[in-house]
Amino acid sequence: MRDNIKLAWRNLWRNKRRTLITTASVFFAIFFALVMRSMQLGAYGHMFTNAIESYTGYIQIQHEDFWDDKTVEKVFPYSEELNSKILKDKNVETTIKRFESFALASSGPQTKGVMVMGIDPVNENLLSKVEERVVKYRLTDEAVEQLNKENLPEKVKENIEIFRNTSYSNISRLQLDLAIEDDQMEEFLPFFEKYASFKNGYIKTGEPGALLGDRLARYLQVNVGDTLILFGQGYHGATAAGKYEIKGIVKMPMPDIDSRIVYLPVDVCQDLFGAENMLTSMILHLDKNGDDAVDATVKRIAGVVEKPLRVIDWKVMNEIMISQMDADNKGGMIFIAILYMVIAFGVFGTVLMMTAERRREFGVLVAVGMQKTKLAIVMCFEMLFMGLVGIASGVIASIPVVLTGYYNPIRFSGDLGKMFEDYGMEPVMPFLWFDTYYYWQALVVLVIVLIAMIHPVKKIMKLQVINALRA
Repeated sequence: MRDNIKLAWRNLWRNKRRTLITTASVFFAIFFALVMRSMQLGAYGHMFTNAIESYTGYIQIQHEDFWDDKTVEKVFPYSEELNSKILKDKNVETTIKRFESFALASSGPQTKGVMVMGIDPVNENLLSKVEERVVKYRLTDEAVEQLNKENLPEKVKENIEIFRNTSYSNISRLQLDLAIEDDQMEEFLPFFEKYASFKNGYIKTGEPGALLGDRLARYLQVNVGDTLILFGQGYHGATAAGKYEIKGIVKMPMPDIDSRIVYLPVDVCQDLFGAENMLTSMILHLDKNGDDAVDATVKRIAGVVEKPLRVIDWKVMNEIMISQMDADNKGGMIFIAILYMVIAFGVFGTVLMMTAERRREFGVLVAVGMQKTKLAIVMCFEMLFMGLVGIASGVIASIPVVLTGYYNPIRFSGDLGKMFEDYGMEPVMPFLWFDTYYYWQALVVLVIVLIAMIHPVKKIMKLQVINALRA
């Protein structure tokens, strides 16, 4: 066996060009498969993380019927005893309290059905980061009029008109929309601070104040300092009615949420709906959020809470998104499969070429006494060596690309970047860290190489020496 391996290795370098062509076909196969799969899975992971960490969280505790029937009757009492039991879990850092319901919002003649969300003003920033979304700049008619008087580039002035009455929670998005270059921003920022800066506030626990989505505030024609009236049905059929000062306006990335969201401090929201010390959900802020860590935490917490409470994880809360991602993932796998087919034909083509070129050589070796079985074994080792060298080099070459994409993800700008931000996602496409997909891609390509071995082995075993010597 050792002699066969040594002979196969020496045979590879008798014709370096042929060996390099075959190895290169395997190299490019594994390289592109790994890079594409890392990019695809990294994009999925990024989308999941954005959706989970911006709203639902990884684990929630709810009334067992709340997820299917989100009414104010499906609440549960909050207790420090329950909270302390949950916080004892090694993976739970803190809990985030929420009270969600619906009501009619009114201010003067305008009325609209809204989603009322009672939040912990401090801890909620660990999840949905509401405080970071308060409006800081608004291109009002007055602001646009004053900005047009300043010495701004004509292109910027045109964009100011296009985005008239648009609100911004950060200067970077304002810069992006108005197409202001980075080197110009320091010069122009004082103008926007002077004319477009928006005075805003935030809610506090125990103070009856409200935050409104920007689109909702525009529809109701209200501003910071105005009064908002909420009217709905409270706990056990009681009337829920309250009057609140608008403390701030937030710019939510999802238009549907931005046009109907009202935030209240959780204790104020409980008073509004007559559900003192009641919650619709308690979100667990985790230390480790990998799938295994989340599943283990769910099992441990399920042993702590009692009925009618239920521990629900992100997979249940995001079933629709998971289904959509799964369908897209299947499409990606089909694309990878097509790539593998192209790769397989490339590898098989090089094997055909190599076998045809060496037909006379095989005939000479058999004529001088070499057994066909031994020749086939040597040929298999040659193919295996070329496959392993190609796979190893492809894996090694892909590592810097994957590492670069992981630590320095692709960033989108312009319209594509805006689209990402409008859906509440950071406009980046990171690569996935090394995982089991690395083994699978290498294994599939190795199987392709092993299948390709069949052809030269069959040719050798059916070899007619006379015909081969005439080739």
